[in-house]
Amino acid sequence: MKNIAVVCGGNSGEYDVSIQSGKVVVASLPADRYAAYLIIIRGTEWYHTDAKGNKYLINKDDFSLELGGKTLRFDAVFNAIHGSPGEDGKLLGYFDLIGMPYTSSNMFVSALTFNKENCKRIVASHGVLVAKGLMFNRESTIDVVAVIEQLGLPVFVKPNNGGSSVGVTKVKENGQFMDAIDKALAEDEEVLVESFLEGREFGCGVMQTKTGLLVFPVTEIISKKEFFDYEAKYTQGMADEITPADITEEADNKIKSTAALLYKRLTCKGFVRFDFIISKGRLFFLEVNTVPGISPASILPKQANAMGISLEKLFTMALENVIE
Repeated sequence: MKNIAVVCGGNSGEYDVSIQSGKVVVASLPADRYAAYLIIIRGTEWYHTDAKGNKYLINKDDFSLELGGKTLRFDAVFNAIHGSPGEDGKLLGYFDLIGMPYTSSNMFVSALTFNKENCKRIVASHGVLVAKGLMFNRESTIDVVAVIEQLGLPVFVKPNNGGSSVGVTKVKENGQFMDAIDKALAEDEEVLVESFLEGREFGCGVMQTKTGLLVFPVTEIISKKEFFDYEAKYTQGMADEITPADITEEADNKIKSTAALLYKRLTCKGFVRFDFIISKGRLFFLEVNTVPGISPASILPKQANAMGISLEKLFTMALENVIE
């Protein structure tokens, strides 16, 4: 029996979603193989709460837990934190220091992929198309007219570091631009402004297993809003997610091969979801999620289900990658 710490929560706008993800993992892991404990991370407070509501603080010296007068030590961590500090590498650096195995990509890869602009540069260096973009921070002097002349309208204004489309705005006219900048700066110190790509959006999960690289079926994402924002992602009925996507074999192969290429080139670990858009017949990279949504209604679990892989099996494979 292995003791597993399912870490969730975090310090971003994805806190509530992460808590739900963590609960799904705890409920889905086979109880005959794993003793799973929900560990909530919120700022400097790291704790486990039992069924009676009693709170037990984590000993940060070795990530252990005192329960019933005994010291509980974990064999591995299942990372279910969307956003900081689980998806940006900060918490993972701590786990590396204490020698704790975890299910997601390492600190360096997580930090790189969480930074949208840096990630785009690496992706583009491997011959994959990306949207045109400009970077700004709090000290930047922004010439709105010049930006619009370079990128056109509409544009997407988004926090450079962040997930679940929190703080993202689709700007259609000049007068909306600075409000969108302020909204993004409320979430991050850096802002990325990207040109709008019109087309069909897709997601493709990839996972390294003990037997090789597993590429999941492609999902088409059809948002009923302006774009696939936080509400569309987490409100039932706000988006249609079609798995497998109704696309040509050529497009399907292109998406899967590009996702597999990027997984290997970025040296990802665990299960990861890559998002793309096909615009004017060309495939563009949108973003990578190194800790993607993992509820039954989330995209990657739906892709796994289409292959006959249950949540229990999916999560077990993730742990088998890091512990015997």
